[in-house]
Amino acid sequence: MKAKATKIVNGVYWVGALHWNGRTFHGYSIPGTTYNVYLVFGKDKNVLIDNVYGGFVNQLDARIEDAFAQEGKEVKIDVFVQNHSEMDHSTHLRETIEKYNPEAEIYASPNCAKFLEQQFHNFSDLEINTVQTGDELDIGGRTLAFVSAPMLHWPDSMFTFLVEDGILFSNDAFGQHICRPYRFDEDYPIDIVKREAQKYYANLVTLGSPMLRMKLDELTKNGIVEQIKMIAPCHGQIWKNPEIIIDLYAKWGSGVCKDKITVIYDTMHHSTEKLAYQIAEGIISEGVDVVMYFMQDDGPDDVITDILDSKAIALGAPTMMNKPFPRIGNMMYWLDCVNFKGTTSEKNALIFSSKGWGGGAIGKLQVDLESAGFNVTDTLDALFVPDEDVLEEAFNKGAELARSIKE
Repeated sequence: MKAKATKIVNGVYWVGALHWNGRTFHGYSIPGTTYNVYLVFGKDKNVLIDNVYGGFVNQLDARIEDAFAQEGKEVKIDVFVQNHSEMDHSTHLRETIEKYNPEAEIYASPNCAKFLEQQFHNFSDLEINTVQTGDELDIGGRTLAFVSAPMLHWPDSMFTFLVEDGILFSNDAFGQHICRPYRFDEDYPIDIVKREAQKYYANLVTLGSPMLRMKLDELTKNGIVEQIKMIAPCHGQIWKNPEIIIDLYAKWGSGVCKDKITVIYDTMHHSTEKLAYQIAEGIISEGVDVVMYFMQDDGPDDVITDILDSKAIALGAPTMMNKPFPRIGNMMYWLDCVNFKGTTSEKNALIFSSKGWGGGAIGKLQVDLESAGFNVTDTLDALFVPDEDVLEEAFNKGAELARSIKE
């Protein structure tokens, strides 16, 4: 096949793959994605940074060939840098090494070298140079500086910084699942790019928020942040305006939120739904923004995206057999997996439920929410169909929740 490489700056190219019809990744819904791979030309060595998912090697090969043609050079890769071993960045790594230079140098973190063998079982015969923060590689007029970045978002993750050009190849940090023809943040409405970046952070990086804060502080103290002119992640758009995403990550990682409450509910016979609507009205009455999700139709990945910058949530489910309505279970597992305990500000939570002759949903939901990092401040347990008095109570509890986050 034929495919064109995109020049990022002189001597640096995007040679990755477009996954137009990708609709799920890491378990959440996406509008397509990219597998970003970068080719850096030095005076002495040519470097390929990262790789592609299974089935996308033809795009990678075609763009590598095109980048070398644009440079007017013979095709030869001298160095392979693997920032992270997960399959969407490494499936064709061995194949690519064998095709372009079986004698090439390979650089990765110690965990990445170990994980490659454990996943693919064909790397033990290759010599992988393991690196950590402070290690550098001179490729002739250009320097690659390696930065360990464990848990952003795997234990093996690292960044590679192209010093002279100020480009941070950040792998899974700072990315978005977007598939568009053009490669830069400025090529599309920034609100769309930021929303996809928020969904990406919420579902993939939230658990690593403590490490994210430490890493941003480290990069600031050692002067790298002020040198960054561009961030080139492994998915989505390249940030020509890196201050946008650095600022957002600093806020998300520290729990900085809007005056906003996410209401999440499921219902059997619409009683819990009636409570949800009244709680939302109470929140709105206090001038606080509301986002509403109905878990029969909505996905937990979108809910998590809005929870990320919400100061509180209201969570509702009817009681079924003395426990929460099972359809809310996927949402609860997702919250437990993502877990907001690592953010520095605790989110308040109101739990509401409707029941028949006996309850039980609220107790279970409270335990699960507190385990996921929420501060349960109030509950509402309605008997059968809520009457006007109960609906007024729901309105008042929504208003009180709103006042609590403004305080």
